[in-house]
Amino acid sequence: MNWKEDWKWLIGLTALFLGLFYLPVGIPRFDTAIFEGLYLAKSYAREHVILCLLPAFFIAGAIGVFLSQNSVMKYLGASAKKVLAYGVASVSGTILAVCSCTVLPLFAGIYRMGAGLGPAVAFLYSGPAINILAIILTARILGIEMGIARAVGAIFFSIVIGLLMHIIYRKEELEKAKIQAALPEDDSARPLWQNVLYFASMIAILVFANWGRPQEQSGVWYTLFHLKWVLTALSAAGLSAMLIVWFEVRWWKLGVTGAAVTVAAILAPHEPMVAFAAGVIGLSIITSTQGGQMEEWFGNSWFFAKQIIPVLFAGVVVAGFLLGRPGHEGIIPSAWVSAAVGGNSLSANFFAAIAGAFMYFATLTEVPILQGLIGSGMGKGPALALLLAGPAVSLPSMLVIRSVIGTKKTLVYVTLVIVMATTSGMLYGLFF
Repeated sequence: MNWKEDWKWLIGLTALFLGLFYLPVGIPRFDTAIFEGLYLAKSYAREHVILCLLPAFFIAGAIGVFLSQNSVMKYLGASAKKVLAYGVASVSGTILAVCSCTVLPLFAGIYRMGAGLGPAVAFLYSGPAINILAIILTARILGIEMGIARAVGAIFFSIVIGLLMHIIYRKEELEKAKIQAALPEDDSARPLWQNVLYFASMIAILVFANWGRPQEQSGVWYTLFHLKWVLTALSAAGLSAMLIVWFEVRWWKLGVTGAAVTVAAILAPHEPMVAFAAGVIGLSIITSTQGGQMEEWFGNSWFFAKQIIPVLFAGVVVAGFLLGRPGHEGIIPSAWVSAAVGGNSLSANFFAAIAGAFMYFATLTEVPILQGLIGSGMGKGPALALLLAGPAVSLPSMLVIRSVIGTKKTLVYVTLVIVMATTSGMLYGLFF
């Protein structure tokens, strides 16, 4: 017998037995928290998987196939010019209107292709934090100074956190730079402008399909929202044309997919997600059966889906269990949260940063949540701390980040986010 191994089994089985034996089933708060975890997972599945995650998986898969490794390393690699690398990474969120979970496949894609840890982390933070729509909504609802502080703080954060991650793991990054320098030159199969248009069409699909309804029922933002599905369809048509001309996909395959999308849109005019799902299924069938780069594209996208989705949903359930959904309570009473973030003390800012880091915020939902907390007595400093920590990280995203860069780097990254959010909240609270 292997006593060492058997002791592990005995301890594990004993812990499982005691956990089930004393499981607080029947206590209202525990039962409610269980349902909140499931409700949040259901909400996430309905609102984010088809429109957000699936396009993100295809973009991440395409990075590994159609973007040369040398191109990624040239602009974002460990030995790339810092001004260019961090400049590009820090403003990416103005283009990508994504949450902390949707950015994960894109982060995994560029990191896997050779991006340096610092620029990759800067991109990871900035993607959801510098959402231009969220910045505008923050300024209109919470005040212009809060909107400016959020925008400036998020850009500054992404650069500083990326640089600190690079410095902390400098030896590892230097080794990566040496390995990358020794790699042979590879030539991209198609010119840069074609790749730019190809990725731009997929990003446009992701952005327009997830365009949120603005508060005002007029203006440019409302016009774009009103035309979001027209713009999404035009972007998809552009992508289809590129697949036919540049990637030699048979036109009739994309024609069949287009017909299926059209039929779905006619049969379910008030459920555009059905037509979008038909398009995703059609693209999946085409890429998985085409062979060559198309099949490799699907394989890469499927790899990211297998790596991220199970961990992500587990994290969403746990986050819902602990903190509930907006307007609903999890196992932790919301009164505790409101009481802990009043005023502008160090503890209030620190708690707000931690709560923001572990809560899951869907894109744009953090603003009305904060509006309610401020009305309940939350200080402006803690409000900014939560704004800078919340949308950028969450418990589900932490679990996925860990699977990409490891436990130690994830802990360092989350710690840096919390510390900097706390410091920024303290400083903001002193002046406002």
